[in-house]
Amino acid sequence: MYPVATTLRGPSSAPPTMISMDMQQPCVLVVDDDPDLRKLIGEFLSAHGYQVDVAENVAEMRKSIAQRRPDLIVLDVMMPGEDGLSAARALASERGSPAVIMLSALGNDTDRIIGLEVGADDYLAKPCNPRELLARVRALLRRSQASSEQADHRGNVYEFAGWRLDVVRRDLRDPTGIFINLSDGEFALLRTFVEHPQRVLSRDQLLDYARGRDTDVYDRAIDSQISRLRRKINERVHTELIRTVRNEGYMLLPGVSRL
Repeated sequence: MYPVATTLRGPSSAPPTMISMDMQQPCVLVVDDDPDLRKLIGEFLSAHGYQVDVAENVAEMRKSIAQRRPDLIVLDVMMPGEDGLSAARALASERGSPAVIMLSALGNDTDRIIGLEVGADDYLAKPCNPRELLARVRALLRRSQASSEQADHRGNVYEFAGWRLDVVRRDLRDPTGIFINLSDGEFALLRTFVEHPQRVLSRDQLLDYARGRDTDVYDRAIDSQISRLRRKINERVHTELIRTVRNEGYMLLPGVSRL
């Protein structure tokens, strides 16, 4: 049944016995209260080379994460008990949290934007094509890996207006030295801004630099990510750092030095 990977594993199961998969293959945690959909997605991802864990609710998701930390979570929005939005918000507040793709039967723009605003990196409406989900999983994991591999150990810290961003450690510090947690999307955007300071970046450029053209992301998703990034910055200082340039895009105002 699983041509590449092992059987699916729930949080209460013993660690799976690997058959032919390289242990370095990324791990995806599928969280959905629908057992058929859970099985379908899990088997499809497993057949394409991923280690897969499954959970039917948020409580089981947390148990599974405690046993084996995933590289990415496919998370349903509407579940009994704690919902996916609350779980995504909690995950986004954790340092080094895995990437999150949200699934929901609520597919209008408002619901998508809410999902992105609480911390998800991508959002798919149900029913979704497993191949599209696979493409998005690959894109998110590829972006995360490229971010690590491309950063060198010299000059990997950017300083701007007293803030410091370490792009290797994915570590943002405010002017007082306090750590600020960023989601994958927020980190990608801020890194884009510090690498292109004092320059107006259009939404298309931000899509190219930060999110990648291999994902189906619309302009308003960028607006939501920037809104969240601004909120986190403005909680610490009240100086405008990222300006909206009407009909053109966004610009990081302060100069940037690379340490």
